[in-house]
Amino acid sequence: MLNVVGAVLVVAVLAGLWEGYKALGRAVGDVVPGTRIAFPVATDDLSMPHVWSILGALVEPARRSDPMSLGSYLLGETSVTLREAFYGLVAGSSLGLLLAVLFLHVVPLSKGLMPWLVASQTVPLVAIAPMIVIWGGKAGAPPWMAVTGIAAYLAFFPVTINTLRGLKSPPKVQLEFMRSVGAGRWQVLGWLRIPAALPFVFAGLRLAATASVVGAIVGELSAGTGRGIGRAILTFAYYYSNGPEKLYAAVLVAAAAGIVFVQSLALIERLALRHRHTP
Repeated sequence: MLNVVGAVLVVAVLAGLWEGYKALGRAVGDVVPGTRIAFPVATDDLSMPHVWSILGALVEPARRSDPMSLGSYLLGETSVTLREAFYGLVAGSSLGLLLAVLFLHVVPLSKGLMPWLVASQTVPLVAIAPMIVIWGGKAGAPPWMAVTGIAAYLAFFPVTINTLRGLKSPPKVQLEFMRSVGAGRWQVLGWLRIPAALPFVFAGLRLAATASVVGAIVGELSAGTGRGIGRAILTFAYYYSNGPEKLYAAVLVAAAAGIVFVQSLALIERLALRHRHTP
């Protein structure tokens, strides 16, 4: 409850800052008083719609010929994006867990591949996404699989790094005790390393969840799926001058969906580790 109240207060403060900046800009003509310095963002209704205009757009029809509200339409598109992000999170996390175990037991493989994994994350996503879409198209895969692949591409790295760190976290005295009672490599992994790594794994999953949503949205822009919140944002950007509040509403819904997605993982983590004792 405290977290919910805190989140509501943060949203209220941000909305107040938005309206305060807009009111100040309109009062001084978007120029700093006594200077010729212009405000960094214009405060007219086309550039910065009122908060109540953005929220009001959610209950208005999405299209003139369609009685469906914009909020319902955006929720439907967001469900498509979250499904793709979930598939990407599962695929990327599975790959990340596998790589972490391999890197733990095969040190030369870790030293050889880790720099390349780091380098792969420095390549701009806008450059990688079209390549994945083209490869998927050549293989005859449906567009949503390309979007899932882009989400998985962003999701696997934080899971790999955090899981590997967690697998190495048990103290030496515990490892020596396991060896002293005759435990093998896989027994040490299952009985000691994996339980010790769970907090690290969930930390990586939260980062991966955020990345997978971003990857899915960017992937929808490149894959031409026709569905998803990414395509909705692009469509409203095309017709921005006719309804700027619709674009802001779409971005707001996308951000809220990402928060819900990550908080769902946080809830699963809390349930999974509720009996865990920390020193």
